[in-house]
Amino acid sequence: MSLPDLDTLLGHTHDELVAFQAKVAKAIHVAQERARDEAKAAALEAIKATGFSFTELFGGETAATGKPARAKTASVAKYANPADPTQTWSGRGRKPHWVVEWLAAGKALDDLLIR
Repeated sequence: MSLPDLDTLLGHTHDELVAFQAKVAKAIHVAQERARDEAKAAALEAIKATGFSFTELFGGETAATGKPARAKTASVAKYANPADPTQTWSGRGRKPHWVVEWLAAGKALDDLLIR
Protein backbone atom coordinates (compact mmCIF):
# COMPACT_ATOMS: atom_id res chain seq x y z
CA MET A 1 0.00 0.00 0.00
CA SER A 2 1.32 3.38 -0.96
CA LEU A 3 0.63 6.41 1.24
CA PRO A 4 0.67 9.93 -0.20
CA ASP A 5 3.81 12.00 0.16
CA LEU A 6 3.05 14.38 3.03
CA ASP A 7 5.16 17.13 1.46
CA THR A 8 2.45 17.47 -1.20
CA LEU A 9 0.03 18.58 1.54
CA LEU A 10 2.06 21.66 2.44
CA GLY A 11 0.36 23.85 -0.16
CA HIS A 12 -3.16 23.16 1.12
CA THR A 13 -5.29 25.41 3.31
CA HIS A 14 -5.98 24.79 6.96
CA ASP A 15 -9.59 23.77 6.21
CA GLU A 16 -8.48 21.30 3.54
CA LEU A 17 -5.96 19.75 5.92
CA VAL A 18 -8.53 19.46 8.73
CA ALA A 19 -10.95 17.76 6.32
CA PHE A 20 -8.16 15.40 5.25
CA GLN A 21 -7.34 14.70 8.90
CA ALA A 22 -10.99 13.76 9.55
CA LYS A 23 -10.92 11.36 6.59
CA VAL A 24 -7.71 9.77 7.90
CA ALA A 25 -9.22 9.40 11.39
CA LYS A 26 -12.29 7.71 9.90
CA ALA A 27 -10.10 5.38 7.80
CA ILE A 28 -8.13 4.44 10.93
CA HIS A 29 -11.35 3.70 12.82
CA VAL A 30 -12.70 1.55 9.97
CA ALA A 31 -9.40 -0.36 9.78
CA GLN A 32 -9.43 -0.97 13.56
CA GLU A 33 -13.02 -2.22 13.48
CA ARG A 34 -12.24 -4.51 10.54
CA ALA A 35 -9.22 -5.94 12.38
CA ARG A 36 -11.30 -6.49 15.54
CA ASP A 37 -14.08 -8.19 13.56
CA GLU A 38 -11.57 -10.45 11.81
CA ALA A 39 -9.89 -11.35 15.12
CA LYS A 40 -13.23 -12.08 16.76
CA ALA A 41 -14.33 -14.27 13.85
CA ALA A 42 -11.02 -16.17 13.94
CA ALA A 43 -11.29 -16.70 17.71
CA LEU A 44 -14.87 -17.95 17.48
CA GLU A 45 -13.93 -20.24 14.60
CA ALA A 46 -11.05 -21.67 16.64
CA ILE A 47 -13.42 -22.29 19.56
CA LYS A 48 -15.92 -24.06 17.29
CA ALA A 49 -13.19 -26.11 15.63
CA THR A 50 -12.12 -27.55 18.98
CA GLY A 51 -15.69 -28.44 19.96
CA PHE A 52 -15.81 -26.09 22.93
CA SER A 53 -18.42 -23.47 23.67
CA PHE A 54 -17.53 -19.95 24.75
CA THR A 55 -19.01 -20.63 28.20
CA GLU A 56 -17.00 -23.82 28.64
CA LEU A 57 -13.77 -21.99 27.92
CA PHE A 58 -14.47 -18.84 29.86
CA GLY A 59 -16.70 -20.17 32.63
CA GLY A 60 -19.66 -17.87 32.06
CA GLU A 61 -17.53 -14.75 32.11
CA THR A 62 -18.95 -11.74 30.40
CA ALA A 63 -17.05 -10.55 27.36
CA ALA A 64 -16.97 -6.94 28.56
CA THR A 65 -15.54 -7.45 32.05
CA GLY A 66 -14.03 -10.92 32.04
CA LYS A 67 -15.74 -11.49 35.39
CA PRO A 68 -18.33 -14.19 36.05
CA ALA A 69 -21.83 -13.16 35.11
CA ARG A 70 -24.05 -12.79 38.16
CA ALA A 71 -27.70 -13.66 38.25
CA LYS A 72 -29.80 -10.67 39.16
CA THR A 73 -32.04 -11.20 42.12
CA ALA A 74 -34.91 -9.07 43.24
CA SER A 75 -34.35 -7.12 46.43
CA VAL A 76 -36.46 -8.07 49.41
CA ALA A 77 -39.06 -5.51 50.39
CA LYS A 78 -38.10 -3.71 53.59
CA TYR A 79 -40.70 -0.93 53.72
CA ALA A 80 -44.44 -0.87 52.92
CA ASN A 81 -46.89 1.94 52.35
CA PRO A 82 -49.41 1.89 55.25
CA ALA A 83 -52.10 3.30 52.95
CA ASP A 84 -51.49 0.57 50.33
CA PRO A 85 -49.45 -2.43 51.58
CA THR A 86 -48.97 -3.64 47.98
CA GLN A 87 -46.58 -0.72 47.49
CA THR A 88 -43.21 -1.76 48.87
CA TRP A 89 -39.63 -0.56 48.71
CA SER A 90 -36.37 -2.40 49.37
CA GLY A 91 -34.57 0.67 50.65
CA ARG A 92 -32.36 0.72 47.55
CA GLY A 93 -32.44 3.24 44.74
CA ARG A 94 -34.73 6.24 44.54
CA LYS A 95 -37.35 6.61 47.21
CA PRO A 96 -40.91 6.06 45.95
CA HIS A 97 -43.18 9.10 46.10
CA TRP A 98 -45.10 7.67 49.06
CA VAL A 99 -41.86 7.42 51.09
CA VAL A 100 -40.88 10.98 50.15
CA GLU A 101 -44.33 12.25 51.19
CA TRP A 102 -44.14 10.27 54.45
CA LEU A 103 -40.77 11.79 55.32
CA ALA A 104 -41.89 15.29 54.26
CA ALA A 105 -44.76 15.00 56.76
CA GLY A 106 -42.13 14.65 59.50
CA LYS A 107 -42.69 10.94 60.07
CA ALA A 108 -39.91 8.42 60.64
CA LEU A 109 -38.78 5.94 58.00
CA ASP A 110 -38.68 3.21 60.66
CA ASP A 111 -42.48 3.48 60.91
CA LEU A 112 -42.70 1.99 57.39
CA LEU A 113 -40.59 -1.09 58.20
CA ILE A 114 -42.19 -4.41 57.40
CA ARG A 115 -42.16 -6.45 60.59
